[in-house]
Amino acid sequence: MTVPALSPAHLDGPWSHRDVAANGARFHIAEMGDGPLVLLLHGFPQFWWTWRHQLPALAGAGYRAVAMDLRGLGGSDRTPRGYDPANLALDVTGVIRSLGEPDAALVGHGLGGYLAWTAAVMRPKLVRRLAVTSMPHPRRWRSAMLRDRRQTAAGAHIWGLQRPWLPERQLVADDGALVGRLLREWSGPRLPEDKDVEIYQRAMCVPSTAHCAVEPYRWLVRSLARPDGIQFNRRMKRPVRVPTLHLHGALDPVLRTRSSAGSGEYVEAPYRWRLFEGLGHFPQEEDPAAFNSELIDWLKDPEPDR
Repeated sequence: MTVPALSPAHLDGPWSHRDVAANGARFHIAEMGDGPLVLLLHGFPQFWWTWRHQLPALAGAGYRAVAMDLRGLGGSDRTPRGYDPANLALDVTGVIRSLGEPDAALVGHGLGGYLAWTAAVMRPKLVRRLAVTSMPHPRRWRSAMLRDRRQTAAGAHIWGLQRPWLPERQLVADDGALVGRLLREWSGPRLPEDKDVEIYQRAMCVPSTAHCAVEPYRWLVRSLARPDGIQFNRRMKRPVRVPTLHLHGALDPVLRTRSSAGSGEYVEAPYRWRLFEGLGHFPQEEDPAAFNSELIDWLKDPEPDR
């Protein structure tokens, strides 16, 4: 199933919109600028719009900035299958190839960060650098969710998404009111503007979007004791071998700082940890100036291990 042409994902701005084919599906992208590719990957419950502040900043710094909608979300195809992290990571690397680039710096938030970690392990030749915000390394995430009671409680929404059908209905009820509540509850003191919240709510209410949004989280939990999940966890033992920037909001109520800190043990390359004081789960939106400065300075740094 595809998204109607008038999807709220196609929002006006200094960027341009188009679709690219990759890994057996069609993906919507917003792009801006010329230079080395920086591919931006959104999290839940969002779509490419979360990077609206980063696209012009990266383009102005001399990069080709591309924000893609993940499978099933925004303006991308809603497919019946393919929401496990390995396949979603192949979507990401497939988009890099479809854009005609030899590699990309991956910037991921939340679920997008999880996929960025995964892509760097699965297709290291296609990942030039890695920047992850609000998401620990997949093995670190798994361990924290299973062994840290506080993280288990903080991630209660993920356990709630395991129920059949009810989460989808809750996400679209009252014109997506739950989406707005999550965005406000997960942010720090700098709450999102009402107009931006409304955009996210409308995007979630596009038919089939809510189901596609929760499917990756269902896989993450239901596969914990299944052979495919165990195999994926073992596969992620392979170290990340590209320079990595790890960003986190100190007030993130969804992923505790303790859960994310320590992900550097899985990186055999320059690793930089940056904690944003006073910010919550969405640093790229809560304080875009600070986020952009940190990201661009690191992308331009020829010696990121300093």
